[in-house]
Amino acid sequence: MSVSEAAVAALAEQQSELTGILQGLDDDAWQRPSRCEGWTVADVVLHLAQTNEMAIASFDDRMPEYLAEVGRQLAGPASNVDDGAALMVANERNRPLADLKQRWQSSVDDFLSRLDGADFHRRVTWVAGELSLRTLVTTRLAETWIHTGDVTDGLGIDLEPTDRLQHVARLAWRTLPYAFAREGRELTGPVAFDLTGPSGEPWTFVPDETPQTTIRGRGVDLCLIAARRVDPAETSLTGEGPDADAVLELVRTYA
Repeated sequence: MSVSEAAVAALAEQQSELTGILQGLDDDAWQRPSRCEGWTVADVVLHLAQTNEMAIASFDDRMPEYLAEVGRQLAGPASNVDDGAALMVANERNRPLADLKQRWQSSVDDFLSRLDGADFHRRVTWVAGELSLRTLVTTRLAETWIHTGDVTDGLGIDLEPTDRLQHVARLAWRTLPYAFAREGRELTGPVAFDLTGPSGEPWTFVPDETPQTTIRGRGVDLCLIAARRVDPAETSLTGEGPDADAVLELVRTYA
């Protein structure tokens, strides 16, 4: 199995995990507050369905048309990605729950079906600009994992992390230059991640050049920091080198 195929398999597994959780919920549970401030469990699932549909539009090379249509439906302009997501959820959150359940599953199935035999090197348009289809898949994995945690946090369910998070950690490592650039900052030099996965397997990401900064610790902690779900000081992670603090401040799972 290629790295791209492994990422698709990890995405499918993550989506299936969330679907299994949702299938056991009564209507009241869907309205419980999630870890996302101001969003219920239903709101989080709606957001994931919407962004799955955006990924389908990206795959189909019709992002401009998709964004134009969404813009016509919103109550006002969005100043940033987070504002846009909030407006999209607010615009559709009062639709029937049965429709949301069907929409979530259709968005999952429709995107995964497009990935069968796809060219993962193909460049597609996404929120932050162009990226490879492989990176889009990993971005969807990261977001689905993050929001699965948001849902289970609201439901009081503890989930064990899995080694599919290795794809998320690699994404966070590879996109460090983007994370710094979007804040108007520059890396002093190459960065390495020396992490440990949930099963105890080492996750080592090393640049071609000698790293000047190295981050060490649990892989799940790195992913949670990149997801903006935990403070670095509350984790196992340590760093050495000139950019250690900045990496832990700015690392993210793309946009």
